[in-house]
Amino acid sequence: MSHAYCAQFVHIVFSTKERRDLIPVGLQPRLVSYLAGIVRRLGLDSLAIGGTQNHMHLLIGSRPTSRLSESVQKLKANSSRGLGEQGVQFEWQQGYGAFSVSPSMIQIVTDYIEHQKEHPSKRTFDEEFLTLLRKAGVKFDDADALG
Repeated sequence: MSHAYCAQFVHIVFSTKERRDLIPVGLQPRLVSYLAGIVRRLGLDSLAIGGTQNHMHLLIGSRPTSRLSESVQKLKANSSRGLGEQGVQFEWQQGYGAFSVSPSMIQIVTDYIEHQKEHPSKRTFDEEFLTLLRKAGVKFDDADALG
C-alpha cells in the first residue's frame, strides 16, 4: 500500500481561564471563523466548531502526521492572540479535553457542538466536561480535571 489512509476524528474542548465569560457574544461568530481558519492552516478538517462565553468545542478530522497537543496549542495561542487584537482581555485555561469520535457518531457530536448555546441553561461547563470525561472512560481526579 503506497498511501496512508486515515479516519481519525477528535472532539476537542477547552475553556477560558477560570471558566470566566470572556468571549463576548458578538465576537463568538468571528472566533468560530478564526478557529476554522487555524484548523485549515494546520492541514486538518473542521467538521464543527461552537461554544459559549466560557468554552469552545471543535470536531476535527486529523491526519496521520498531525500531533494533537501541538494542534491544540496552536489553536489556543492563535485564537487568544486574535481575541486580544479585538481588544478583549483574554486567556484560555491551560488544559483541554480530547475525545476520539467514531465515524458513525460524527453527526451526533456535530449536533451537540452546534447546539452549545442551549446547554448552559441546563448545566455548567464543569458538569458538562466531567460528563464528557466519564462517557469517554477517562480516569481523572475532579480537582485536576477542573483545575
